[in-house]
Amino acid sequence: MTDATTIAAPVLAIDGPGGAGKGTVSRMLAATLGWHYLDSGALYRILALAAVRKGAELVDEPRVAALAHELDIRFGIGTDESVWLDGEEVSGHIRSEQAGAMASVVAALPAVRQALLLRQRAFRQAPGLVADGRDMGTVVFIDAMQKVFLTASAQERADRRHKQLIAKGIDVNIGDLLLDINARDERDSSRAVAPLRPADDAVVIDTTCVSVPQVVSEILKLLADRNVKTQ
Repeated sequence: MTDATTIAAPVLAIDGPGGAGKGTVSRMLAATLGWHYLDSGALYRILALAAVRKGAELVDEPRVAALAHELDIRFGIGTDESVWLDGEEVSGHIRSEQAGAMASVVAALPAVRQALLLRQRAFRQAPGLVADGRDMGTVVFIDAMQKVFLTASAQERADRRHKQLIAKGIDVNIGDLLLDINARDERDSSRAVAPLRPADDAVVIDTTCVSVPQVVSEILKLLADRNVKTQ
């Protein structure tokens, strides 16, 4: 969208590596603020899933980029975390470790990132947007009102993911999780286009030893300093 209301809508950009708490923190902030929420990582996971289902190689940049323009995606509203692709609920499919690894592969393709750029910016609507991703503050919303970069040690992020999977009844080796996290961090931070890094004007918050409510509170204080009111 390009109307004046959309352009004027404030954006809170929250970037960081997987497992740093971006999703949980961003959803809580969006609910508290009464703003829209963008899970940009889900777009790349959905695209990777669609590519596999279409029989496309994940590194086939022209074909995957073409698919990005055609995606029929629908997200749940508010606290509803469901995601739909071509009329099918695919939340379980895209939250797997394999989906995350595949998303990292397609996210490294310049044409794919360009294809999804406008789709992401279309989420910017009044009264505001909380954008969760890896390049929200550095590329997608460079004029974001407030930029935050959440980080945590790789071991802590592996521990968190291990607990999540165990709670879902999925048995996984934590050593393998740690290897996957380190590999993805390297791939995301070294890619030629939109590498994972804090924006120059971002506030960096290490969540390793900090609870989610504490992180949310710290970010709300940043917004209060900018006279942003919660619901």
